[in-house]
Amino acid sequence: MKAYVFPGQGAQFVGMGKNLYDTNDQAKEMFEKANEILGFRITDLMFEGTDEDLRQTKVTQPAIFLHSVILAKTLGEQFKPDMTAGHSLGEFSALVAAGALSFDDGLRLVYARAMAMQKACEAEPGTMAAILGLDDNKTEQVLNEIQEVVVPANYNSPGQLVISGSVKGVEIACENLKAAGAKRALPLKVGGAFHSPLMEPAGIELARAINNTHFNTPVCPVYQNVNAQAVTDPLVIKENLIKQLTSPVRWTQTVQNMVNSGATTFIEVGPGTVLQGLVKKIAPQSEALSAQ
Repeated sequence: MKAYVFPGQGAQFVGMGKNLYDTNDQAKEMFEKANEILGFRITDLMFEGTDEDLRQTKVTQPAIFLHSVILAKTLGEQFKPDMTAGHSLGEFSALVAAGALSFDDGLRLVYARAMAMQKACEAEPGTMAAILGLDDNKTEQVLNEIQEVVVPANYNSPGQLVISGSVKGVEIACENLKAAGAKRALPLKVGGAFHSPLMEPAGIELARAINNTHFNTPVCPVYQNVNAQAVTDPLVIKENLIKQLTSPVRWTQTVQNMVNSGATTFIEVGPGTVLQGLVKKIAPQSEALSAQ
């Protein structure tokens, strides 16, 4: 069975999607439609911008969404998912690819999410760090003993967990986790504390947009970040999407559950190869490929 997976923030690069735009009429049409919907030429920033341009949350998120979804749409008959999932932002790409959301509505929601998150980051500065080489349970125990805001944000693969919270909370956690046996604690260059309680204001804003958007029953199960479970009910999909901003991304559990449901091949759709690397660590018996 084929599982199609979609990347999240951090997979962006200058020039992303340009080849699609230049060589495929359908892709070009969709990119131009996106420029209209957003009210600015995001394609200029994607194709010829700077790394700094692309690092702005309000640009990064729609850019990755567009590259991923447009690539999926141009695969045509070849795109036959038995299940889909996306990492954080990638969940929106997975939902559009599976038919739960229209392209236009998906883009509007991603842009609303990006703007709400950027506002929350400016109001309440926070950060994130990758913790390598420590058991997830041990990491959770250490975080529970810290008085500042700091929580697990991304369960990426066994022995790789990203934490998120206040600047002070993450600094204390990095020291304590290294003392507890973590091989490395690497601060990440991010705009804020994603998937933590500090995103609560963004969650409230995004909830309004999601509740005002029509969702369809997807053509295949979508495994959502919040609980790593297969979902097809549009109402449950909405609830999980709203919770996602302040909850951890359970990627390790998601891949394991997809394998348990019969997935043998994982195909990453979008920029970068991050998810292929994670799949190989979580389920080494599975095949991990890029969509071409």
